[in-house]
Amino acid sequence: MAQSSILGRIGQLVRANVNALLDGAEDPERMLDQLVRDFTNNIAEAEDAAAQTIGNLRLVEDDAREAHQAVDEWTRKAQAASKRADELRGSGNAAEADKFDELARVAIRRQLAYESQAKTLDTQAAQQSELADKLKDGLNKLRAKREELVQKRDELVSRAKMAQAQTQVQQTLKSAAILDPTSDIARFEERIRRQEAKVRGMEEVSASSLDEQFASLDADEDEGEVSARLAAMKGGAATPA
Repeated sequence: MAQSSILGRIGQLVRANVNALLDGAEDPERMLDQLVRDFTNNIAEAEDAAAQTIGNLRLVEDDAREAHQAVDEWTRKAQAASKRADELRGSGNAAEADKFDELARVAIRRQLAYESQAKTLDTQAAQQSELADKLKDGLNKLRAKREELVQKRDELVSRAKMAQAQTQVQQTLKSAAILDPTSDIARFEERIRRQEAKVRGMEEVSASSLDEQFASLDADEDEGEVSARLAAMKGGAATPA
């Protein structure tokens, strides 16, 4: 029957080792999505089967209750007919007593038929009740398992996004390491050092030019002294003559 098939699928799903399935999956997130869909579909089928089973159970219970009521009713009729027969027979009316005894037999036959029907319906009700309980229990387990899968999926998606973000950070750091901006800074620093060295060279050149000018002034003064002394010498030599 359909309910038995659904119970079989419920058992397989509840016993399924989700972690093992995920470990063997190439795409765990897609696998979880598929599992969530499978559980959702089976939950819908289980809900429909449980509703149908419970509905059938209520019908059987109603029929069993009516059968038991019929048993009670025909028991009362049989008792009433038998009592009336006894009364008639006690008053000497045997013919009428036999008629009521026959009515009592008819009522007892109905009573036995309804007793058999009630027994069969009670058995069916017990079976339907057991099946309904199994379906409801399996349905609750499926719902709990589905919630577990949804939580696993959300956790996996979160971890995947975090891993992706960390990968991007590492790739960015790797790219930065390859570019190595410190080399550009070093080249710029070297250029500045050269400019600074050139400035020092210009300062030294400028200082050298000033020294030469002062030296030229000193040389001019020396030459003036030489000329003066030479003139003095010449003047002193001319005076004795």
